[in-house]
Amino acid sequence: MTNKLKITFLLGIFMMIFSSNMNAQLKPGELVDGIAAVIGDEIVLESDVNEQMNYAKQQGASQTDKCDFLENLISNKLLVYEAKKDTLIENRSAAIKEQANAKYRQLLSQFPDEKTMLTAYKFRNAFEMKNAIEKIDVDQYYGQAKYQRITEKADVTPNEVTDFYNLYKSQLPEVKDEISLAQIMMYPKLTEAHKEDLIKRLKKIKQDIAGGETFESQARIYSEDEGSAANGGLYKNIFKGQMVKPFEAAAMNLQENEISEPIESEFGYHIIQLIKKSGKVYDARHILLKATPTDDEMKTAKAKLDSIKGLIVAGKMTFKDAAFKFSDDKRTKFNAGIIAGADGSDKIERESIPGTISYELAGLNKGDITAPFEDEDNKRKVVKIIKQEDVIPAHQITMETDYNRIKQMALNKKRNEMIEKFVNSKLPTTFISIDGRYDACNFKANWKKESIKK
Repeated sequence: MTNKLKITFLLGIFMMIFSSNMNAQLKPGELVDGIAAVIGDEIVLESDVNEQMNYAKQQGASQTDKCDFLENLISNKLLVYEAKKDTLIENRSAAIKEQANAKYRQLLSQFPDEKTMLTAYKFRNAFEMKNAIEKIDVDQYYGQAKYQRITEKADVTPNEVTDFYNLYKSQLPEVKDEISLAQIMMYPKLTEAHKEDLIKRLKKIKQDIAGGETFESQARIYSEDEGSAANGGLYKNIFKGQMVKPFEAAAMNLQENEISEPIESEFGYHIIQLIKKSGKVYDARHILLKATPTDDEMKTAKAKLDSIKGLIVAGKMTFKDAAFKFSDDKRTKFNAGIIAGADGSDKIERESIPGTISYELAGLNKGDITAPFEDEDNKRKVVKIIKQEDVIPAHQITMETDYNRIKQMALNKKRNEMIEKFVNSKLPTTFISIDGRYDACNFKANWKKESIKK
């Protein structure tokens, strides 16, 4: 790809860096490191540059110039540095720290013990690993927030889209085989007997706590929340609006150390203990018993979905109306059930579709609907039917077939130009130091603050 186009605009690089950072930061070799650059009081490590190069290679990039990757990381760090000074961007340090702790606990739940996990990820202790996770989340939050603040008014006119296409059409990639899909997703309903059993179990746990057991120990034994069970059910520094509404309503109505009656949420049934509350922030422990449907409950949900499919096929109801009326998926039910692709459009690359869905779609034509099948959504069992709305063979991008895609590319280019302008405006007043090993790099921006020859 020529430098003239660089379709991997800063937004793309920015999202790539942060979507991969969780894995990148927790790989062998993390502890062997050095400083590549300092921007304000933000640091780019040599391992950051190497990890992004390795990630790009894994994604099939043909060119991996180390100088380019360092420059992208420096640009992102400058955004983070400026975001932390921006009074219009909320300081979420406390929430991010707790989020990092929750991620740590979730990772820990996948190993037999803490030592095994730390050894696997090449960290010396828990403090070091939590700090690494927190650093990633802080950079992601502040970098994205500043990016959005700078580019929030960006837009492109139809003429600008046309100009972009005419200028770059010879360099635009071929579109792979794509399909458009719509779905109706349902959470299987629990029987009253099943609900009563979960409530009864939680009441017994609460009774045992009243009898002398600690909430913490009971959470470790019984809670099915992978994010908090190992920590005795504890969530710290919970901001108002962060938890699902039934959880928050119950927690905020408790006195400190009081335990709620069993309450129902979309995840199952909980008992909650309020630890402390200060304004809109609180600490709480909970014990969760998930609403995992039985085989019979799954069959009942499938039968209901099959009858809905029958109404659609018979022409008594459109798929759009059925999705709005019956689907439990809030992401798609208000949009005719349409599943968005990675770029936000209604087109999905066929090869990126999960195996479970690919199997159900095998042999279907445009307009066909699958039989009801089991799937998983956010770690919950669900049943679905999926309609294959359209099939788009591989083709070269054109204005006629891919206007929205081209518009997004043109918009990303404009956003990139806005970011570059912002970065250049901050160079004269920002402390920047780049390690000598990069002296030979020809950066696009004047990071080295060299005098410009007339």
